[in-house]
Amino acid sequence: MYQSDFVMPKSVYLLNHSVGRPLQSLRQAFDERFFLPWQGSGREPWGDWLSVVEDFRAQLARLFNSEARLFCPQVNLSSGLTKLVQSLPRLTRPGAVVLMSENDFPSMGFAMAQALPQAEIRFIPANLDVSLPEVWQAYLTDDIDLVFISHAYSNTGQQAPLDYLLPKVRALGALSLVDVAQAAGVLPMDLNALKPDFMLGSCVKWLCGGPGAAYLWVSADRLEQCSPLDVGWFSHENPFEFDIHDFRYHDSALKFWGGTPSVAPFAIAAHSIGYFAELGSDKVRKHNLMQLERIWRQAGDALVSPSDPARCSGTAILDFGEDQQAVVEALIQADISLDVRKQGMRISPHIYNGEQDMQRLLEALAPFCR
Repeated sequence: MYQSDFVMPKSVYLLNHSVGRPLQSLRQAFDERFFLPWQGSGREPWGDWLSVVEDFRAQLARLFNSEARLFCPQVNLSSGLTKLVQSLPRLTRPGAVVLMSENDFPSMGFAMAQALPQAEIRFIPANLDVSLPEVWQAYLTDDIDLVFISHAYSNTGQQAPLDYLLPKVRALGALSLVDVAQAAGVLPMDLNALKPDFMLGSCVKWLCGGPGAAYLWVSADRLEQCSPLDVGWFSHENPFEFDIHDFRYHDSALKFWGGTPSVAPFAIAAHSIGYFAELGSDKVRKHNLMQLERIWRQAGDALVSPSDPARCSGTAILDFGEDQQAVVEALIQADISLDVRKQGMRISPHIYNGEQDMQRLLEALAPFCR
């Protein structure tokens, strides 16, 4: 039903955990929002370009049920993470404690360690299932300053129990930071209901918005506590004041923005986010789960990711043991696009993966399933 809205390859495309497919309408929208203000007149395009970024923030607010002023564009999550944690005196002091999982995306661990060299970073071991509340409970001690939580884990297909975790973190008096890079667009997220302290995300995966358009969200309760070090003229309360002796933080999350911004990635992403905000993450998730359940039934013991909708991400992870390479080759031969990590092959059905796609996948898997 939705396949005609996207530019689809001839292959069965199940790499949505990596890069989502572009909308058919994207090229025209990009030309209108980015190139036309630049090419189509003799006036400065910045007024139009900055309105693109405001639209990006507004569409994120629709998608996540929050306020546009609490979102700030970022070039990527690593940069956003560094800016955020270095802005909080509680985290930059000697002895600060951060809790993460070894299954978080490595870039987040790299950035955290470099940004907070005096902090102690504790890791939940990679062999523990972070979709289970009891695993987290064993590590939630009262000396923790920040809990970093991936809403979905890219290599394990696990989903963090945010409904359980965030109240527990608040009760400890710790800060919470949720990474939604692998979840945004497929796992519904209501910021007003969940109330984390901070959130980081991107648009390249399930939101089909391309690379370079990341975002940082700061709760209204924490905004004034943040004093970013990495600033520029767009971090200023009035970027066009041009007084080199008077810097004042912007009164919104744009205090984290920095210098002259890129525009093109946000023109692409705003259009795509608007599509999914209108469609609704609930609808995407319902379709995703329907297709995942078919994979789960077919794969049997080869399924190594959770099969509980409350614990699984949008991705099924399959490991056929000694037959794994043969399975991968059979899927490639059937022109099915997926990838393989240490834990197994990753298969991620999106809203545009319909009956024909799933039938080809299941037929290719059938000889190997017991």
